[in-house]
Amino acid sequence: MTFALIDCNNFYASCERVFNPSLAGHPVVVLSNNDGCVVARSAEAKALGIPMGAPYFKIERDFRRSGGVALSSNYPLYADMSNRVMSLLAGFSPNQEVYSIDECFLGMTGFHELTSIGQDIRQKVKQWTGLPVCVGFGPSKTLAKLTNHVAKKRPEWNGVCDLTALSPREQDALIGGLDVSEVWGVGRRIAARLQAMGITTVRQLRDADPAHIRRAFSVVLERTVLELQGTSCLALEEIAPAKQQIMVSRSFGQPVYELADLENAVGSFVDRAAEKLRSQNSCAGAVMVFAQTSPFRDTPQYGRSITVPNSTATDDTLHLTSAATAGLKSIYRDRFAYSKAGVMLIELIDRELVPRDLFSCDEQRGKSAALMAALDKVNARFGRGALTTGAAAAGEIWRMRQDRKSPSYTTSWDDLIRIKR
Repeated sequence: MTFALIDCNNFYASCERVFNPSLAGHPVVVLSNNDGCVVARSAEAKALGIPMGAPYFKIERDFRRSGGVALSSNYPLYADMSNRVMSLLAGFSPNQEVYSIDECFLGMTGFHELTSIGQDIRQKVKQWTGLPVCVGFGPSKTLAKLTNHVAKKRPEWNGVCDLTALSPREQDALIGGLDVSEVWGVGRRIAARLQAMGITTVRQLRDADPAHIRRAFSVVLERTVLELQGTSCLALEEIAPAKQQIMVSRSFGQPVYELADLENAVGSFVDRAAEKLRSQNSCAGAVMVFAQTSPFRDTPQYGRSITVPNSTATDDTLHLTSAATAGLKSIYRDRFAYSKAGVMLIELIDRELVPRDLFSCDEQRGKSAALMAALDKVNARFGRGALTTGAAAAGEIWRMRQDRKSPSYTTSWDDLIRIKR
């Protein structure tokens, strides 16, 4: 088996630079919801020592003095650019697993001249989307991810590292100097325990006894050791498995006090969650809704959640909204400054396996299915939110703050770049 892992470099910041070339060379950070914390950094921002997750208000003064630019998250832009990249990469192999918004695995068994293919991938993605990527090849997914890290961090590899082309001695030299914490799935706590056992490098973990690792840790880390030894234990997931629960929540741009505003927020969250639910052909047996104040504000604290069961599992936005609204009303208390709310669809089941309800007829179910199909079709054609329920269409006092958001260059006609002749 041979795998490739393709990863976009500094993805969010790189997306911003594609449409705003003046950002090139400047430290760039992208901020979380409500412009709170740093969630992405350009190479220049990393060089300044800005940590991931840093509250922006703590670093703003020094960052701006260094010529840095901070931007609000522009998720529609990032999602659209991700789709373009993944579509391009699908042309290089019939087997693809989209692992995250900026990473994907390709099955490369039977392909030759992998370094050349990797450079072709980099050149095509850069030319067609403007985004830089690095490529790693290995006989397992764990090794492909590790070699991608090498390709990204070591300039001498020119963005592509093919472990399968190296001799055993060269492989030992390559991974012998890598800290064990660089291994996919080895977090800070596991790394600390491994280091206490004398396993500090990737090579030492690879050479460890898998059975001993299983006894000391888990079967998951045992598989990691086997993967490092070249035994493929993780297959490509070409079809993403259906989610077992679907959650949509947001922190508000300003405190919300009124029940009507909370209902509007929750209605919007149900709209989005139900759309995701239908896209994976599932129905929800229950809805969990929550609302809470901010623990970081010097105000009275309150937070509560409730689960509302459905009489029959459903994917109907109207029914799910009714359940969520009823739950919200039961937990709402006035005079509190709510800072966050959300909904979670649980007890998910395949639509074809939902038991029939004796108290609803086929005609009612057919009308519901037709209405939801029309809703999704309209929103797919005219943009999300073009058609919503009444609960989600009221005021937007709760919307998150995005004071530094760039235009929606690829998802809004009004924001398309205009080239003057």
